[in-house]
Amino acid sequence: MNLMLAAGGYPWTIVPVERRRDYMAALEQASVQEDIVPFTQFLGELVEQGLKGAPLPSVPETAAH
Repeated sequence: MNLMLAAGGYPWTIVPVERRRDYMAALEQASVQEDIVPFTQFLGELVEQGLKGAPLPSVPETAAH
């Protein structure tokens, strides 16, 4: 996904952990029901936020180092 976005001049996009359920639901609808609209809208929102300079989500630190 990010390779295609970068090739088109768009920023790398990371799905925040908090939005994982929405991402998986949209991905399943695209895969199973062949309806890509929810998936493209979901990714479009994240890309748009990235273009506006929204910070990328950080990886949470674990207690075990």
